[in-house]
Amino acid sequence: MSTDYLVNITIPMLEGAKITILLFLIAIAFSIPLGFFITLLSQSNNKVISGISKSYVYVMRGTPLLLQLLFICFGLPMIPVIGEYLVMDRFVAACLGFILNYAAYFSEIFRGGLLSIDKGQYEAAQVLGFSRSQTTIKIILPQMFRIALPAVSNESITLIKDTALLYAVAVPELLHFAQTAVNRDFTIVPFFIAGIIFLLLTLVLTAIFRWLEHKFKFE
Repeated sequence: MSTDYLVNITIPMLEGAKITILLFLIAIAFSIPLGFFITLLSQSNNKVISGISKSYVYVMRGTPLLLQLLFICFGLPMIPVIGEYLVMDRFVAACLGFILNYAAYFSEIFRGGLLSIDKGQYEAAQVLGFSRSQTTIKIILPQMFRIALPAVSNESITLIKDTALLYAVAVPELLHFAQTAVNRDFTIVPFFIAGIIFLLLTLVLTAIFRWLEHKFKFE
């Protein structure tokens, strides 16, 4: 197998990898804040708000991400009356699906982080004269994020791999170009190259989160 062939099939896959990375960055940028917001809603004293947020998490975690992507891309436009207004670009629809799905997972991660903090810290902060907002911002949230960081790291690595699901909704990402090359040339080499690219992306992401964990651990 010639070097030219490897270069010719790798270049399109690298172009597809740009879509993979872009989706990952968009999903992370929006799903983490949304997940934290959902966590706050789930802790609300209002049972309606709390119930809605918990039901949302249950539905999004209890159904496959692929099903959610298919519903957003192909199901929403079929809704009577309003369907025509819900037609979206495939990439935009995929971004929305990933954000909504991963927000639910990050919400549970943050909820676990909050529950792991000793209730005595709230009482101690109150004795020291901290307001509720000061206690939350200066004491509780830094600890919560530090505790949740390893789980956020694992979920982020899962996210970068799940971007391969874009293939199912006809968004030309990394796996799309690999599959195209396999079908055209009757060789599995493109799959190996795609795997290497995913491994490199995961390696970079792992290194970033290890640096963050080290930084938060010792500060």
